[in-house]
Amino acid sequence: MDQLTEMRVFVRAIERGTFAAAAGDQGLTPSAVSKLIRRLESRLGVRLINRTTRKLSLTSEGETYFHSGRRLIEAVDGLEDEVAASAGHPRGLLRINTENWWGVQHLAPALIDFQQRYPDVRVSLSLTDRLVDLHAEQIDIAIRLGPLSDSNLMSRKLAEVDRVICASPQYIERFGAPKTPADLAHHRCIVFTAPGRDRWPFKMANGKPEQVKVSGTFSSDSLECILQLALQGAGIARLADYMVAGPIRSGKLVRLLADQHHPERTPAFAVFPPGTQKVPKIRAFLDYLVERSFGVPGRYRKR
Repeated sequence: MDQLTEMRVFVRAIERGTFAAAAGDQGLTPSAVSKLIRRLESRLGVRLINRTTRKLSLTSEGETYFHSGRRLIEAVDGLEDEVAASAGHPRGLLRINTENWWGVQHLAPALIDFQQRYPDVRVSLSLTDRLVDLHAEQIDIAIRLGPLSDSNLMSRKLAEVDRVICASPQYIERFGAPKTPADLAHHRCIVFTAPGRDRWPFKMANGKPEQVKVSGTFSSDSLECILQLALQGAGIARLADYMVAGPIRSGKLVRLLADQHHPERTPAFAVFPPGTQKVPKIRAFLDYLVERSFGVPGRYRKR
């Protein structure tokens, strides 16, 4: 038996006053209850009960163990009752993690509608462009782009995302537009500082992408910062299509090298710890993400 079971039998024996009464409640024999409590005392290294022929009396250590143990059992039983009662009805705190730009521009507004649908769900949204450890940071669900490296997580595919190379009209007017990938060596590219992101892929005749190393005046670990720098004419950026769809439609950014650039289509996933996909709040949020098509309306797909 595990420690909680031992504690439960001990507390019940004290509450009922005899091993026989506790045994009947727990589906055990009186001798099994006696042996279990002796094993508990041996493990703890203290005597919990002064045994007499007429009643059970607690030692001072037994008093402490009994009262603290009863509170712990009540808390565990209350938690199980709460979870059982919430089955099929999303409730509780939902911890979500995603990248900064998508979280601010798309997810945050969508969460208002989600919470209105499920008013018993409270949402905590953490935003970062780095990869987080869901277990260590107690995240219920995260949205990630690219191949999944953590095989200990469950996933649900939401969409596919293309990368786009672009710059503002002001930058193009001042420095011109690159005509070939090789021209990027003479341009100011804004580099995302994640590993490998200073190399941009381009199509080759054999169909395999060629990696072109880029550099420039600005680099950042924030995709939102890179977008803002590009909008202000600081350089050429390579960003996800959902980030630049609006600025390209409005003319604030211009797509570059579209016929030569390899868009590096990347899957977007919702990831979550195994065994949690049936938790009502997580299941409801997964379904909501799929319903909204990853929250990326009106992507820019023109060449």
